[in-house]
Amino acid sequence: MAVVEEVAISQQEFSEGYILARKRKAARDITIKTLTYIALSVIGVSMLIPLLWMLSTSLKEPGAVFSSSMQWIPNPVVWQNYVEAWNAQPFGRFYLNSIFVGAMVTIGQVVTSSMAAYAFARLEFPGRDKLFFAYLATMMIPGAVTMIPQFILVRKLNWVDTYWALILPGLFSAFGTFMLRQFFMTLPRDLEEAAKIDGCSLFGIYWKIIMPLSMPALATLTTMTFMGSWNNFMWPLIVTNSLEMKTLPIGLQAFQGQFSVEWTLLMAASLFTLLPVIVVFLAGQRYFVEGIQMGAIKG
Repeated sequence: MAVVEEVAISQQEFSEGYILARKRKAARDITIKTLTYIALSVIGVSMLIPLLWMLSTSLKEPGAVFSSSMQWIPNPVVWQNYVEAWNAQPFGRFYLNSIFVGAMVTIGQVVTSSMAAYAFARLEFPGRDKLFFAYLATMMIPGAVTMIPQFILVRKLNWVDTYWALILPGLFSAFGTFMLRQFFMTLPRDLEEAAKIDGCSLFGIYWKIIMPLSMPALATLTTMTFMGSWNNFMWPLIVTNSLEMKTLPIGLQAFQGQFSVEWTLLMAASLFTLLPVIVVFLAGQRYFVEGIQMGAIKG
């Protein structure tokens, strides 16, 4: 009986210890999760502060920008700043140029990068890997090194101050090819084999199987390419001369004079310049989440 009682007591102590350990682990997990949420909230708010300050500055009077006291809520609210900023330069034309150039560069880069990635990931041909690494090596060359040769080529072709100069140099991307190739290599080959048995061509496999399955990667590349083209400043500044061909980043420069800057108008113009980028990001957000979930499952 004594042995049975000792065993029962030890089992009870073990159960109590196990329950206590579980409670401690649950409390520790809750604490870690709470601290994580707090840290992420602080980081998120800190990232929003510049945008909120931009909005606040865009609605202030010119003299209130450099007020000694930090004023988040303008008094009075000057909505006229947006009208003056829009009318200060032909921003309607700048918008059309940026949207057209961004759309063409994005479409072209997605098409060329996906085709090249499909060839490097799925097709077998002599020197494939060496050619791919040589293509990747171009990422090591700074853009400032190739800018002058590109401009000389554009000038020789009489493309200065045309859409050709703004669009064609951005149609190809080694980074986009690398990213899509890595994603294509994770896709199962069984679907391709089944499509080949059914008589599907290589282009049919690429268009009907690979591309639909790669929407998360394509959405990521689309967003990154459009944002890069939309915010590109140096290349449009070099290859455009007339107001009719300038893009939005060049138009924002008009508010920065040699001795002064019209901060209220600059912030107002920056806000309506930022809107298309936000729209593109929100449109591709669902595919980002799908891509993260797919990566987590495969990992």
